[in-house]
Amino acid sequence: MLNPVDDGFLATLAAGLPEGRLRPAGPRHLTEPRGKWQGRPGPVAMPRSTAEVSQILAACHAAAVPVLPWGGGTGLVSGQVMPEGPLPLILSLEKLTALRGVWPGENTITVEAGMTLASVQHAAREAGRLFPLSLASEGTATIGGTLATNAGGTQVLRYGTARELCLGVEAVLASGEVISGLKRLRKDNSGYDLRDLILGSEGSLAVITAAALRLFPIPKKRVVALLAVPSPEAAQDLLRLSEAELGGLVSGFELMSRMGFDFLAETGFDLRAPFDPLPDWLVLVELGLPAALDAEAAMASLYEQGADLGLVLDGVIAASEAQADHLWALRETIPDANRRLGSISSHDVSLPLGAIPAFIREAGPRLAAIADIRINCFGHLGDGNLHFNLFPARGQSRADYADVAPALSDLVHEMVVAMEGSISAEHGIGRLKVAELQRFGDPTRLAMMRRIKTALDPKGILNPGVVLPL
Repeated sequence: MLNPVDDGFLATLAAGLPEGRLRPAGPRHLTEPRGKWQGRPGPVAMPRSTAEVSQILAACHAAAVPVLPWGGGTGLVSGQVMPEGPLPLILSLEKLTALRGVWPGENTITVEAGMTLASVQHAAREAGRLFPLSLASEGTATIGGTLATNAGGTQVLRYGTARELCLGVEAVLASGEVISGLKRLRKDNSGYDLRDLILGSEGSLAVITAAALRLFPIPKKRVVALLAVPSPEAAQDLLRLSEAELGGLVSGFELMSRMGFDFLAETGFDLRAPFDPLPDWLVLVELGLPAALDAEAAMASLYEQGADLGLVLDGVIAASEAQADHLWALRETIPDANRRLGSISSHDVSLPLGAIPAFIREAGPRLAAIADIRINCFGHLGDGNLHFNLFPARGQSRADYADVAPALSDLVHEMVVAMEGSISAEHGIGRLKVAELQRFGDPTRLAMMRRIKTALDPKGILNPGVVLPL
């Protein structure tokens, strides 16, 4: 049984910490981007070292006080707010921002968990290297949070998810014990892989305090194109063609429907796609090539081959970095337009690549049989991750769909599972999808997860209600 934070506990905790480590929660600690839940205003602990994190967690463990780990607050499944239950201690890692070391010759960097993703990217570039994890929220999202949720982003096709970019972690267990696993090794077969257990656990098994990360050479040439395609099937065939012709040089391959661009205009964003009229489907392709290869010629060849095969209807190849950034801004602003409109339900799903066209083709009519909606489908086609979001028809609001929203969401997830996909591709489970995981997850796997949680956090103090139900 968990106990709420009270004045006696705070006084004891404060007595053992340097001054200024405890403070009241601010609005940013109590909200999440989609506004689905409001957090409870527990006090915030802001440790400045792993030793202080250990001290705080040991005290919470002894008193059975719930702990809410907090990174940058950008998660989209409400894992960073606790709307009910005993008043928690919010554990913010935002002061753990040290660059512990960078080894360009090894292509590795070690950073503390509170560094923003953008800061890690900058530190890598200062060393002449690339840290490729890229998210729209990278200016605020912390490396600890991205690892805790195993974030994906736009470069997974070439470089992998956050899990694949992490060599080792330093983390603190619920008891306050520290796991020192910051080895900069590509190979380490010395027992159970605790790193992979902690990554993606959303702060429910341990609190990440630092990480050793993989770096890469910076591609010498970058070229970006926005291509109109006749269908998702054609986009998939174009992806296969690009991989066959260009091997591992395709950095990004994003599928977007016309609805996303309509939403940009409808919500007042001054961003326009360079097509008139807009096609129903587009793909954004980025290539990163070494100096010896001609990036522009490679993209032009892909465009021409795609056009000859009927896979590309039209296209624009960026002629400058500014134009390339503009094309990416179109893709990365679509989620902002979605938030302004307010979705009925949002779905971060993954599917086997071969099932994606059938899912898109079949889902629309089946959902339309339940309600009059608009669908904004976009995502990382190269790794099978779709953001399949449902919105009110023009002139209506999401409140008008309160009665049918659960049925709409259930249908999407039922179709995904029937096609051997996953109900969470890159956002995690958080609190938002706990019930869905219990419904669609494998019972044996869920039972094993519960045993692991009990073994590492026997009192259940770490992010209670996240991933697994209370």
